[in-house]
Amino acid sequence: MSPTVDDLRNEIREAVGRYERVESTAFTKEALAAVCEALDCDVATEPTPAKSRMRAAIRRAVDVDDAGGAFRKAELEAVAAALRHE
Repeated sequence: MSPTVDDLRNEIREAVGRYERVESTAFTKEALAAVCEALDCDVATEPTPAKSRMRAAIRRAVDVDDAGGAFRKAELEAVAAALRHE
């Protein structure tokens, strides 16, 4: 069975040293900044930029078209795969 969106978000959080969340929630700015740093995204994380800017940088880092808004499942799978190979 393929992982759910919540499973993928938690895998990504844990891969960058954040904590797993029991409830279904989107990424916080801090979690997105941690993902950006782990993937060496082309965005400065200090001070913390807007979520949309960090999501766009993450999408570029994993070579996914920028659809805007929250990550879709396929995008989360690409991010998780990239972090597994880091």
